[in-house]
Amino acid sequence: MQNIKLIVEKHFDGYVAYPIGIEGVVIGEGNSYEEAKSDLESAIRFHIETFGIEVLKSEFPIL
Repeated sequence: MQNIKLIVEKHFDGYVAYPIGIEGVVIGEGNSYEEAKSDLESAIRFHIETFGIEVLKSEFPIL
């Protein structure tokens, strides 16, 4: 499987994580960095199982 870049942001009420380079909306959240990352990894697995591996093969332009 290819590497996926994850962005984790700290907000006043917890952490939000999202991937770069996956078609569709995939978000994880948690009270800590580790919880948000783990939630996102689970969401990515579910997204791939639901929509297929093709969601990882999209090409996004760099802005």
